[in-house]
Amino acid sequence: MSAVTLAGPLEDRDTWTAERCSLDRAIQLIGNRSAVLLMREAFYGAHRFDQFARRSALSEPVVAAQLRHLVREGLLEQRPYKEPGQRSRNEYVLTEKGRDLFVALVGLMQWGDRWLAPEGAPIELSHSGCAEAAHVELRCDAGHRLELDEVVVNGAPRRAARRPKGTR
Repeated sequence: MSAVTLAGPLEDRDTWTAERCSLDRAIQLIGNRSAVLLMREAFYGAHRFDQFARRSALSEPVVAAQLRHLVREGLLEQRPYKEPGQRSRNEYVLTEKGRDLFVALVGLMQWGDRWLAPEGAPIELSHSGCAEAAHVELRCDAGHRLELDEVVVNGAPRRAARRPKGTR
C-alpha cells in the first residue's frame, strides 16, 4: 500500500493534529466549485463581470459574491475601466497569489482528465516556446520525479507566516 513516509515528530500520526494544515487552509479559501470556475476563467483571460458570468454559466449573484470573495482573499484585484459613453466599472485582474494557484488547479484538472474523462481530456496544455505538452509533476530540488511512496513528510519549525505585502 503506497503512502508518504511520516518522519520525526510526525512519525506517529496519532500523536499530532493537523491544526496548521496548509491544504485545509487552501481548500477553505478556494474549495467551492464557483470559486474554482471563476479562477479558471481568469486564467483563460476573463477580466470583466459579464465574461465571468457568461463563461462560467453561474448566476450573476453567485458570480458577484465569489468575485468579492476572490478580491478580498487577494487572488484577484479590481481595476477601474470606462468604455466611451459608459459609466466607470471594475475589471478583475489576477494577482501574484492568484497566478500561483494555476499549478494546483492544473494538477487537479490533470487528475480529472485521467480519472473522470473516459472520452479523453477536453483540452491540452502546451509550452508556447516549444509546443511540447505541459503537465504538473512533483519533483525534488535535484530534479527527480517523485512517486507517493518516495515522499517523506517532516514537521516544519513553527515560524511567523510569510505573506506578500498587501495580503490578509
